[in-house]
Amino acid sequence: MKTFLLSALICATQLFAFAQKDTLSITLENVDYAYPVQYFALKVENQDVRMAYMDVKPKVEANGKAVVLLHGKNFGGYYWGNVIEALTEKGYRVIVPDQIGFGKSSKPIIHYSFHEMAKQTKMLLDSLGVDKVNVLGHSMGGMLATRFALMFPGRTGSLILEDAIGLEDYRTFVPYQSAAENYQSELKKSAESIKSYYQNSYFPEWRADYDYLVDIAAGVIPSADYPRWAMVSALTSVMIYEQPVVYEFENLKVPTTVMVGTKDHTIVGKALLNKAEQAKHGLYKELGKATASKIPHAKLVEFDGVGHIPHLQVFPQFMDELLKALR
Repeated sequence: MKTFLLSALICATQLFAFAQKDTLSITLENVDYAYPVQYFALKVENQDVRMAYMDVKPKVEANGKAVVLLHGKNFGGYYWGNVIEALTEKGYRVIVPDQIGFGKSSKPIIHYSFHEMAKQTKMLLDSLGVDKVNVLGHSMGGMLATRFALMFPGRTGSLILEDAIGLEDYRTFVPYQSAAENYQSELKKSAESIKSYYQNSYFPEWRADYDYLVDIAAGVIPSADYPRWAMVSALTSVMIYEQPVVYEFENLKVPTTVMVGTKDHTIVGKALLNKAEQAKHGLYKELGKATASKIPHAKLVEFDGVGHIPHLQVFPQFMDELLKALR
């Protein structure tokens, strides 16, 4: 109960911090994260960039274990506050990077790659002196977490996929869009269109405490630098489309838990499909079972009636299952 109340307080604090309509910078300088943010310097394609991250120490006696939280495409470290609080109350060290191109990190125009992101995440962990980690990936972070576990199985104590995208190969049913075409779509976004997408794909029922997600996603649109944000988003959409992990689940060699909300209907490129095609895909109630069956000894956790972000919609139940999955 104590953990739940503290987590609720953090969510309320986040809501207060983010519930503003000011223009946001594309590196979210004017968005407060739940914990202090540090920066890790990298060079990518001859560009000097910074990876933002939170490194939160245990609030009780340390259990010697660490958890890495990997965000989704439309998010950054700001939506992990409740999970960080609960884990540190259990003795875990929690590391939360904003991947290059997301959140408070640099927004370079580069070739984006899950392999490169996994390597950069490992480099960050190396710099912090952290060896073995539990890796929790949400949405796009699930694709990245899978790639990390495939590349660095000896560093991965456990893999937890929370409503990961990429459980199906979008190339087989979503029409291809180039980065230039995706860029034009990004430029047309508005607060209204973003909220509509979140309501229709992410949450079966909308609550006021979800509004800050829209405020941040839409807050950058009036920025003079928004075209750069839009191009990075376009490039990472191409990354998701062109770099599937669905055919490699059987190669995972780490303890894996697949978590899905049975009401999740997320499809990357959903707007390019007609209603009939939309109805045939993004069915996480089926995708969760199919994915768990491909991964050796995987455990499947289904959250009935839940959408794309269980750690926000049903936090107590999510934490119960997460703690069981950690090694």
